[in-house]
Amino acid sequence: MTDRFLFHAVDRPGTAALRQRLREAHRASIRRSDPECRCILGGPLLDAAATMTGTALVFAAVDAAAVHAFMASDPYLLHGLFERIDVRPWAIGLGAIA
Repeated sequence: MTDRFLFHAVDRPGTAALRQRLREAHRASIRRSDPECRCILGGPLLDAAATMTGTALVFAAVDAAAVHAFMASDPYLLHGLFERIDVRPWAIGLGAIA
């Protein structure tokens, strides 16, 4: 797996409590092992008040379809947290991932 992909998702309005309730299950989900897709970096998107409003994850994966398949069982997706989801090829332009 040499390709990297950015998973960018924005929460539906009014779902802060849902996000908090599902957060630990989501964190466990993205740490699971999969031969075609692995999350290598990630964290929540924040607004000016530091409230979580979305998710950004970087994956090493065979293709974008593998990222979609990996995330299909994530609690955030299963419970309809996200208003928008975008998966795009991604490259490091500055710095490095350890």
